[in-house]
Amino acid sequence: MAQLEHHLIELDTSPGISIHNLTPQIAALLSASVIQQGHVLVFARHTTTALAINEYEERLLDDLKAHLRHLAPPDQPYHHNDLHLRPGVPPDEPMNAHSHLMAMMLSTSEVIPVRDRQLALGTYQSLLFLDLDGPRRRTIYCQIWGE
Repeated sequence: MAQLEHHLIELDTSPGISIHNLTPQIAALLSASVIQQGHVLVFARHTTTALAINEYEERLLDDLKAHLRHLAPPDQPYHHNDLHLRPGVPPDEPMNAHSHLMAMMLSTSEVIPVRDRQLALGTYQSLLFLDLDGPRRRTIYCQIWGE
């Protein structure tokens, strides 16, 4: 009979763009799970965050950050940053249109197969969480389902 589990991962991020390897946290959830075969859904619960599966290698991460900044430079005149023209903006609202645009070019979720309580990732694959507007306290939702 199929079962379903729900988990939250909380993470404090660094200023600017920060990239975190969630693979160990997800592996720990699976290790403690009763579900041996199935899938895990990982969902980034913020509009300026994203998820990706790729290699967690420092120089590649630096390249990714530079590429994202090139696609959505923070110093451009974005309409979203006209805070005085937006109703109900809190006093601590950052000018972060570039972070929203970066997030929209990426993905908010990943579904990964689970086999024998382990992620069925390839040799160099890791689950990456990208905070595009840190530092912040972030929450990632995980749903494990299967048998």
